[in-house]
Amino acid sequence: MTTQGPAEPPSHELSRLAELHGVATSYSPSPDRTVAASATAVTLALAALGVDASTEEATRAALAARERELAARLLPPTVVRWADTESPALAALPAGTRLRIETEQGETRSSADRLPPGVHRLTATAPDGRTAEAHLVVAPPRLPTPTARSYGLLVQLYSLLSRRSWGMGDLGDLAELTAWAGRALDAGFVQVNPLHAAVPGAPTDPSPYRPSSRRFPDPVHLRVENVPEFAHVQDPERVRGLLERAGRLREAVLEKDALIDRDAVWELKREALELVHAVPLGPGRRAAYADFLAREGQALEDHATWYALAEVHGPDWSTWPEGLRDPRSPETARARTELMDRVDFHCRLAWLTDGQLTAAQRTAREAGMPIGIVHDLAVGVHPGGADAWAQQDHFAAGMSVGAPPDAFNARGQDWGLPPWRPDRLAESGYQPYRRLLQALFRYAGALRIDHVMGLFRLWWVPQGHPPTEGTYVRYDAEAMLAVLVLEASRAGSVVIGEDLGTVEPGVRDRLRERGVLGTSVLWFERDWEGDGRPLPPEAWRADCLATATTHDLPPTASRLTGDHVELRDRLGLLTRPVAEERAEAAADAGEWLAYLARLGLLDGTTGAHGASEEEARIQAVHRFLLRTPARMVGVWLPDCVADRRPQNLPGTWDQYPNWRLPIADADGRPVTLEELAGSGRLHALLEVVRDAGAGGRGRQAPA
Repeated sequence: MTTQGPAEPPSHELSRLAELHGVATSYSPSPDRTVAASATAVTLALAALGVDASTEEATRAALAARERELAARLLPPTVVRWADTESPALAALPAGTRLRIETEQGETRSSADRLPPGVHRLTATAPDGRTAEAHLVVAPPRLPTPTARSYGLLVQLYSLLSRRSWGMGDLGDLAELTAWAGRALDAGFVQVNPLHAAVPGAPTDPSPYRPSSRRFPDPVHLRVENVPEFAHVQDPERVRGLLERAGRLREAVLEKDALIDRDAVWELKREALELVHAVPLGPGRRAAYADFLAREGQALEDHATWYALAEVHGPDWSTWPEGLRDPRSPETARARTELMDRVDFHCRLAWLTDGQLTAAQRTAREAGMPIGIVHDLAVGVHPGGADAWAQQDHFAAGMSVGAPPDAFNARGQDWGLPPWRPDRLAESGYQPYRRLLQALFRYAGALRIDHVMGLFRLWWVPQGHPPTEGTYVRYDAEAMLAVLVLEASRAGSVVIGEDLGTVEPGVRDRLRERGVLGTSVLWFERDWEGDGRPLPPEAWRADCLATATTHDLPPTASRLTGDHVELRDRLGLLTRPVAEERAEAAADAGEWLAYLARLGLLDGTTGAHGASEEEARIQAVHRFLLRTPARMVGVWLPDCVADRRPQNLPGTWDQYPNWRLPIADADGRPVTLEELAGSGRLHALLEVVRDAGAGGRGRQAPA
């Protein structure tokens, strides 16, 4: 094994201090290579955790203090007890230690045995008089594994325009899609992109993976006509004008080759929702709104206050007047009172959006879907947004999440997302994380967790430094997993971890043990430990969502034809001669096609229902997915109509219209939801999937 690193590796004392706080001093980009983290990266990561290691003297003092703290500590701030095993932290208590447990249900216990699932308050008193208080997370041993295989559709919601949407796909379209897919196509689920609240302001960052808040959804997705109060707006001329403008936005995308303009859509919807806000709620609706306000409490008030303040001071709270940067300051309290109507407006939007999301999931289940809607949890939030402002005591100041250098990106990555502090999460009993999961599981039949490896560790990049000068910071994976399993089991939801790329050894095993499914994409499934050839279907893992592609990868038609290479070449993104890239892409696709033919999945040059050669190949790819034991099989909806354009092209910003493309056919002509429902090509592909045994209603998954 080789070890390499910068000229200033951490000293022995700094390394020991870092270890005691979960800060890594090295990482392994491959099994045979270890790279040392710089002393600067380690020191800055510790500083973000409130630990001073700026000098040798400070490091020695911090190390001594940490060692004394751990030696004297009876319990960590959060203790995990899986329902089927004893807690190591409780087992390590001195003999004779008395326990007092106040359960979520209001009971008092003196033993941790047979506790109900939940997050309880634990007090331990040792025989020598020492006491400790901790949060006790009691979780089921694992999430139930889906016993029946299901197939579903994967779609970026904004890209799914109907003849009723206002220039981008909305929650009305999502409900319509699930009702149709469940009833007519026997689909078991529909997976969408993150629908988290975006940072306002033009131009808005179109990426759904860098939101202002993960806790609350984005009202841009509202179907305005489905809000009951919209029918009672007392200004028919303005309503008619709004609908006419909505029609023009829609037609621009569908008929005039315009990109999806989220800012224009939101400007129009906000104007309509201002009119809706002026309509008094009926008694039942007002009672429901009051219940929502009570349920969401301080978190919703903070969220709405941030949006009200952003209307006045701009969308980056770090540039606001100093007093307003603190959500608990007297200045913020005064501003909240002065902006009471705007705060209520944004609270109302959150309620309306939550209601339509809940209705969409209800529609999916009523259509026979065993899972329904799979929502997506982004890995983090925008540093200037609502969550970062309201929860700043839980975020690591001066740090950003990213990825270390690897074989695919020698410069590493900085995603511009502030990480949660693991120490503050533990001290709070993981409250922000729990509340986030509870909010999402209320309307999610399943939850996909982007970069699920972040439950174990995240690459922290100090501000002002390149990603190469970061380091890993570890989280309490047992606690993160226990909270996830607890909340998902309470909601009866499936959890899917996005575990693509380099994954720390043991992580996939621990996720599988707790019932968290993984993600397997056909083009990446090769025998990397052997001959590197396509992995036989029977060798795939069962506990996964298997797909042919994702939103960050080329559609299947593009992958099979090599169009994705030509696109990257036109944009100047290739790092090797285009001839080499073409040859490698052709060899990759050719090897897979040859393997599909050997398996008898490519019979002749035509597929089901007289399909063309390209359709036959796409059908064969999906037949292969059904040969695997995967419990969930996802079909990228644009693949059903031969869309060749990726929704997101990593490594680009304004060179490519990321997150702004409608679903289109092979010629780039936008295809509406109504046209999708009538597409012979779509029905042929999905008949192949259904005939191969992946129906959504109760077909048994392979053992």
